[in-house]
Amino acid sequence: MKAVELVRTRIIYSDIAFAELVLWHLPAPLLGSSHPFKYRLAYVVRGACVLRYDNEAGKGDHRHYGGKESRYAFSDADELIAAFQVDIARWNRENSDS
Repeated sequence: MKAVELVRTRIIYSDIAFAELVLWHLPAPLLGSSHPFKYRLAYVVRGACVLRYDNEAGKGDHRHYGGKESRYAFSDADELIAAFQVDIARWNRENSDS
């Protein structure tokens, strides 16, 4: 089985902000992950990525928020996207010019 792209979309939030979501189903988990998904979810404001969830090989599931990196406990793709959307709303509340 090859990697299968499940999602590739860009969501425009405003003239200065968009989200890009990319999710693949893999034949086997990446090193550092216990699930068969590879993902990159990014929120970009004024050309800078201010929020990102990803799981690089060897690094495992994590998120970047406001310049800080923390572990992310992946459960499933729907929960991942929901957590990302919650963080986008939080970023927009805390940074009202977004």
